[in-house]
Amino acid sequence: MKSLWVSPFLLCALGLAAPRPPAAGPPRTLARHEASRMSMACAYAIVAYGDDAGALPRILEAAFDEVDRIDRLMSHYKPESPLSRLNRDAAAAPVVVAPELFDFIAECLRYSRDSDGAFDITVGPLMKTWGFFRGGGRLPSALEIEDVRGRIGYAHVVLDARARTIRFDRPGIELDLGGIAKGYAVDRVVDLLRREHVAAALVSAGGSTIFALGAPPGRDAWEVDIQDPVESGRIALTVPLKDRALSVSGTSEKSFERDGVVYSHIMDPRTARPVQGILGVAVLTSTGTAGDALDDALFVQGVERSRAYLRRLPSTEAIFFLPEDGRPWKMVRLTP
Repeated sequence: MKSLWVSPFLLCALGLAAPRPPAAGPPRTLARHEASRMSMACAYAIVAYGDDAGALPRILEAAFDEVDRIDRLMSHYKPESPLSRLNRDAAAAPVVVAPELFDFIAECLRYSRDSDGAFDITVGPLMKTWGFFRGGGRLPSALEIEDVRGRIGYAHVVLDARARTIRFDRPGIELDLGGIAKGYAVDRVVDLLRREHVAAALVSAGGSTIFALGAPPGRDAWEVDIQDPVESGRIALTVPLKDRALSVSGTSEKSFERDGVVYSHIMDPRTARPVQGILGVAVLTSTGTAGDALDDALFVQGVERSRAYLRRLPSTEAIFFLPEDGRPWKMVRLTP
């Protein structure tokens, strides 16, 4: 459900705003290294600063290996993955799940409960029905929509923490972690970089989730551009990031039009239909995992319901991009 909506930043340097003048005093001398790797169906990219120039390439390779490991664990595209096995077997009997995957699914279900179902990892059948699983979308019949509504819903996922098993209480349920696993992988990479004493880094999962660790030498924060939700060549907003995540959802990546109505790939799991009336949502929060869950949840909830939700999340900000008559869009920013 994610949209590659933040402007790509690994060019010759970073597609960031020009560096600001250094703060008072000489900047710390640090080596810089940047690299990228395809994983989880997107380009993971890291720019890092550290004291040991020789160690940085090894550290970044280890970081990408960690992303690949998470992909092998959580991919629903790879038939041999533990998540795919769970999807195949959990409707027939409880499946014993490795601790990391079990705990992560439990956290996903917490986001579902907290958002009243606006975020839901059981949307896989819904994405297939609307043609967004591997394609550009299709308009299903009313009968198809009614049928798929019986095969989605986080309440059908039953966890037994004592036995560490997961089962589905009806056939046809399946889990799709694509809307949140990328952010989790970003968080794991940041943990690794911290353990390796990397001084500063910008970690991107395909541009849809970014975490800024520290700040580059001589600067107060990383500067990250958010792309215009309507005109891809323009910048809507530049935000400073330091020890914080930025995650975005937008309609521009996958959508189709029928009879003058645009249908995007961002679904309301409760209605089994695409969300209307919102162009994009950007979330600033403490972790990539939280950002990945919340940008979808807030997109589905809309501005007014999101105000109440964010009162429970004092460290989180949200930026909505909304259509506006006579203008390409308007921006609404919700802050603590």
